[in-house]
Amino acid sequence: MPTPMPALGMLGVLVTRPEPGASETARRLAALGWRPVLAPALVLAPRPLAAMPRAQAILLTSRAAARALPRDWFPASLPVLAVGEATAAEARARGFADVRPASGDAQALAALAAATLDPAAGPLLLAVGVGYGLDLAASLRARGFRVIRRIAYAAAPAAALPPEAIAAVHQGVIAAALFFSPKSAQSALALLRTAGLAATAPGIRALAISPRVAQLLAALPWRQVQVAARPDQDSLLELLGPAVTHE
Repeated sequence: MPTPMPALGMLGVLVTRPEPGASETARRLAALGWRPVLAPALVLAPRPLAAMPRAQAILLTSRAAARALPRDWFPASLPVLAVGEATAAEARARGFADVRPASGDAQALAALAAATLDPAAGPLLLAVGVGYGLDLAASLRARGFRVIRRIAYAAAPAAALPPEAIAAVHQGVIAAALFFSPKSAQSALALLRTAGLAATAPGIRALAISPRVAQLLAALPWRQVQVAARPDQDSLLELLGPAVTHE
């Protein structure tokens, strides 16, 4: 189903998360009355996986990891611990029956594993993207777990911002920009600089999903940098609120 788009004269919100999440966010923004402007800063691609070892549970740090797992390699009853509710929903959609969401970050995921799993019951399979999950694996090992870390996908910087996004920023119609992860925020800042758009930052609210993302955003002089109360999309959109219509 195509993403509904408000009238082009409405204020826009720059969406820097990669697809397919960017289109989902766009639908949420349109429902709030904003004009979503897609500017994915990363490109996700699944990585080929070798046969998976036996594990007592799967740990997922992102929806991309859930989508990249070969579903027919695992019994539906295998426990899945997800970093947050959106990742948990993706795992359920792929047929897993015992899915347990944490409260949105790696620290919460490690705490959930410690509270619900037994290190003596077998290893944990940690499915992540390239460069992700190292701190989480170390935290779990410090709690006595054996962790098998497997790369399920790669996240590469986008080559450039879409022409529609560049035009919208140049025209001064972007009221806010949404940033969902440290890696996508770093890439988005680089893309804005490459496109010659860094000077437009003082007119844009930067909304960060976590304090770590907000720290990275400090590299540009945004009109305002705000941090979501919880590390999830709902909290990020709460910061934005519905669009205000001016007569």
